[in-house]
Amino acid sequence: MATINIRRDITDPFYRYKMERLQSKIEGKGNGIKSVIVNLSSVAHSLSRDPAYVVKFFGFELGAQVTANPTDDRYIINGAHDAGKLQDYLDTFISKFVLCKKCENPETDLIVQKDGTILRNCKACGQRTDVDPRHKLSSFITKNPPKREKKAKGTKKNGKKNGDAENGNSPKDSGSEDMNEVDGGSDDELTRRIQAEAKELSTNGAGVEVKDDDWAVDMSEEAIKARAQNLPEDLKRSLVIEGDDDEAAGSDNPFDQLGSWIVAQKAENDGEVDDIEIYKKAQALGIELNYRTLQVLAQTLFDENIIKKNQVKVHAGLLKKMITSERHEKAFLGGTERFVGNDHPKLISAIPTILMAYYENDLASEDTITKWGSRASQKYVDVPTSKKVRKAAAPFLTWLQEADEDGSDDDDEDDE
Repeated sequence: MATINIRRDITDPFYRYKMERLQSKIEGKGNGIKSVIVNLSSVAHSLSRDPAYVVKFFGFELGAQVTANPTDDRYIINGAHDAGKLQDYLDTFISKFVLCKKCENPETDLIVQKDGTILRNCKACGQRTDVDPRHKLSSFITKNPPKREKKAKGTKKNGKKNGDAENGNSPKDSGSEDMNEVDGGSDDELTRRIQAEAKELSTNGAGVEVKDDDWAVDMSEEAIKARAQNLPEDLKRSLVIEGDDDEAAGSDNPFDQLGSWIVAQKAENDGEVDDIEIYKKAQALGIELNYRTLQVLAQTLFDENIIKKNQVKVHAGLLKKMITSERHEKAFLGGTERFVGNDHPKLISAIPTILMAYYENDLASEDTITKWGSRASQKYVDVPTSKKVRKAAAPFLTWLQEADEDGSDDDDEDDE
């Protein structure tokens, strides 16, 4: 994903402090319209700030209600707010709550003192500068201070222990209260018991040879591909990935590798595959952020039981994490078009139900689905198949349009 300078007034392309450009997604209609910031966690991490601080700042500046749900990584602002507008407000947040006043370096931490004063501790110049206490966000930060790292405290204790050992003093001789609380005799007795039992196990197990190869599964790329080739025809996928990147060229590209791996995993596990393992595999291949990965997932995660087993909802968590832009949504719809059009033609009549599941689980926005259904395309399937899929999707597209018109009528009545 493209990054920008944290300080946008600096145009130097080699400026070391970068962040992702904010991405917002408009959802809902009428009085229920809202803006979802899909990559706020990543942006806040680049600024070393809690995402809740950023979304609260937006709420105070826009006069809008906000919702922060760190568990689902979902941050919402009521109302329609485009990404460019939010990016401008983010610049203000960075200026007031991130940049050091002296050197204007973004490498700072927030410290809330006992009297409620908030300081920016600069790691670059060492200067501590205060934050404007009159801003509403300052009160929120005071009530919800940044979490302190406990790692440093543990390191200090470990260092003390190591120092005592280096000076020739045992923990028992150091005289510290913490060490006196530990019953050294019981530890020694436990250690002796463990060692004795381990020795007994090794004696009893002498001469026994364990052959891992007798039961282990070969997970090498070659073995996965071989198993995929031996799968039944109804489980195979023709993963033709569109694009102009060099990595997408050839039959051994990472997208085909991911698709073959998922198909092989489902074949070995009665059609089931773990979302966490899929994400780890995509990370290992370096394609977890690439929009083309969503096309692969649309073709391999689901099967003919997509509706019966509610497979969209089952994998919604993984898909929401990986769909981060309109381009990702389009690739996901394109993969779905190929999934029903080429792989499972019997599911073409069920495309309205599938699209509704996407819409309800926030996997594709109303605008993206409407644009997709407006005209046939040969990007993913041939034109006749594309027309057939869109014709089948007509009831859902009509429902979207009517719901949008109803929301507009309600707004007009409220204005009157």
